[in-house]
Amino acid sequence: MNEVWTIGRILKWTEHFFQEKGIESPRIDAEVLLGHVLKKERIYLYVHFEEPLQPEELTAYREAIKKRVQRVPVAYIIGRREFMGLTFHVTEDTLVPRPDTEILVQAAVERLKKREGDVHFADIGTGTGAICLSVLTYVPDATADTVDISEAARKVAEENAEALGVADRVMFYTGDLLAPLCAAQADVDASGDDEPQAEARAARYDAILSNPPYIPDADIASLAPEVRCKEPRTALAGGPDGLAFYRRLIADSPALLKDDGFLAVEVGIHQAKAVAQMATDSGNFARTEILKDYGGVERVVVAWKK
Repeated sequence: MNEVWTIGRILKWTEHFFQEKGIESPRIDAEVLLGHVLKKERIYLYVHFEEPLQPEELTAYREAIKKRVQRVPVAYIIGRREFMGLTFHVTEDTLVPRPDTEILVQAAVERLKKREGDVHFADIGTGTGAICLSVLTYVPDATADTVDISEAARKVAEENAEALGVADRVMFYTGDLLAPLCAAQADVDASGDDEPQAEARAARYDAILSNPPYIPDADIASLAPEVRCKEPRTALAGGPDGLAFYRRLIADSPALLKDDGFLAVEVGIHQAKAVAQMATDSGNFARTEILKDYGGVERVVVAWKK
């Protein structure tokens, strides 16, 4: 009871404990969790190794350790995730943003900046809003519509939009893939409303972006426990072959894209060529691009409308 736990000592103990429990990144996880409890950056821990923890800090840290060995992702424990140099609020209602998805964002930013005038795009399956809100941050003249099937995820994305200062440039919809956007455009077309704001929101898009569920249903059981048991299945399972949502996006997106607009999607390992071929075979896209992630995996497919 009278033991003194310094920052250095408890980090070392936690690292070994996490290793024993099969945690993939034991040291980093230990540091991130302790930094969260202490409300300090990780660099602080390295220059204060001999600083003792207070009883209330030890209690909070033990609770964080307990959750981590139960395979709760670190992002859910601390409630945030860094992505594209921005901080996003994360809950168990949303997928944890991954570094590979930054390839999709970078591709969208680069291509949207080359288009003349203001640009308007859609983000399908927005989750935390990481894709959409990052693009809005780095393309200041852009506006966006987002869709997620989860009302709870939509609320998280709305909170992030407010925190990042882009809420006035994005509209949020709840529904299944492109259905809410098709319905919104049909309503405006039927009403003949000439109000500029309504026209802008209902206009066809310069781009449609999506990181849809792409894990084949049979492969879900083989995922890491943090993913399989803790992240929302609706954001993971992509049907028998993992391609179900790409088929729908490729079929429905041309009606909402401007001429020479593009559909850009993240894909799983070994899926890029199949998705690009789907776009070509549809007859609605003039050309496709395949982009690799940081590990050399073909991760993003861009299909340009004819």
